Amino acid sequence: MSRLQPLVNSLPNGVASRLDQGLSALGVVISAEQREQLLGLLALLHKWNRAYNLTAVRDVEEMVSRHVLDSAAVAPYVHGPTLLDVGAGPGLPGLVLAIMKPELQVTLLDSNGKKVRFQRQAVMELALTNVTPTQARVEQFTGQHFDQVISRAFASLVDFVTLTRPLPSANGQWLAMKGPGADDELRNLPEGIELSERHLLNVPFETAERQLLILTPKGVE
Repeated sequence: MSRLQPLVNSLPNGVASRLDQGLSALGVVISAEQREQLLGLLALLHKWNRAYNLTAVRDVEEMVSRHVLDSAAVAPYVHGPTLLDVGAGPGLPGLVLAIMKPELQVTLLDSNGKKVRFQRQAVMELALTNVTPTQARVEQFTGQHFDQVISRAFASLVDFVTLTRPLPSANGQWLAMKGPGADDELRNLPEGIELSERHLLNVPFETAERQLLILTPKGVE
């Protein structure tokens, strides 16, 4: 029995098959170890959420689509090799991306102590060597640069870019995971920043529109 098997076995019936169906619909192929880590992450999130209220999503089957598959949907556009997940909460999308792409070096940033404690516990139990949980406010987080800076539910586009302006490397990108209402935000982008790519995301089992906006400094391809 693998080290994570008891944790995975605590999941309700149907969760593993739902994950498998969703990843297949996304065209994602992962190893047995990565699959076990994603299931382990779901089990940990479900377990901790009952005590620490990490996410408003209570049902673990809903967590599959709302958290894991939603995060996995952006994987084709994440290349790093260094990635900063701003306002990561319990580690989404950063933990999912770190599992799916072991070559990434992922930094999770959040100011909420209980959510960062969960990140650290998940990193330890899932044996992830490419993730650094960090508790700090984004405006006080300095001294490092990243190839990509991603945000899932952190702030408006303006605030996201303004607060993280020093953090992408010279040719870096901002990756903003958004719902349908992003056009108004795009009209108010800070000076010198432009929309480089826009990708509609088809998240399995979800009907709400999801999209990924990739922003760059003007003149950077």
